[in-house]
Amino acid sequence: KALTEADGNFEKAIEILRERGLATAAKKASRVAAEGMVYADYCPECKVGVVIEVNAETDFVAKNDKFVDFTKNLAKVVADENPADVEALMACKYNGTDLTVEQQQQEMVLVIGENIKVRRFAIFTEGVSVPYIHAGGKIGVLVNLKVEGDIDATAVGKDVAMQIAALNPRFWDKSQVSEDVLAEEKKILVAQMDNDEKMASKPLQVKEKIAAGKMNKFFEENCLLQQAFVKDGSVTVEQYMNSAAKALGGSVKFVDAVRF
Repeated sequence: KALTEADGNFEKAIEILRERGLATAAKKASRVAAEGMVYADYCPECKVGVVIEVNAETDFVAKNDKFVDFTKNLAKVVADENPADVEALMACKYNGTDLTVEQQQQEMVLVIGENIKVRRFAIFTEGVSVPYIHAGGKIGVLVNLKVEGDIDATAVGKDVAMQIAALNPRFWDKSQVSEDVLAEEKKILVAQMDNDEKMASKPLQVKEKIAAGKMNKFFEENCLLQQAFVKDGSVTVEQYMNSAAKALGGSVKFVDAVRF
């Protein structure tokens, strides 16, 4: 039909199809893209780690090979170009082509027939990063470590990433918990004692002291490094990392992580 409309001009027919395709993509842009996949990767040579989330409308499309390749290629663009945000990423050239990422995304909408959105990404450019992908891209974690000594900390990083994927801690370390959060937690603990028949009659100062003593439990439940290590509940994540690094003959310190 396009060739007929273009009087047999092949280039013109392609132009017509692309113009119509952009219109189709624009119509689909308002549709909710809540499925998709997370992909994480690390380049040991360039010391760059990337985690990215790309959304589609259905889980079926999220498992499509073209969609998976598109997501992986976007991670490479992020690693190569280090864009400041998603908007900057959309303006980057896609995987060695003349198309921008935005244009390629529009092409993907036409090929796959669903709205596709690049939601977010994160990048680490220092230290050692360890990626972990759970359930085929439902959860992706990228752990960033400071490694000293000629050791391979991949296994340690993966264990920590699996812990983050499973338990989704609110904080990495208890030092990151703000005074506001601590005050709110103590307030809740005091209120719980007010509603307990055995504790209700105790003076407020006593209740506050008991609440302060219980904050270690809060750290153990909400802070990664203070959590019980899922593979060995007798040690914390921090203790596991220290002992694992010592066994390897070096040092491994947790720096940061991203969980999508």
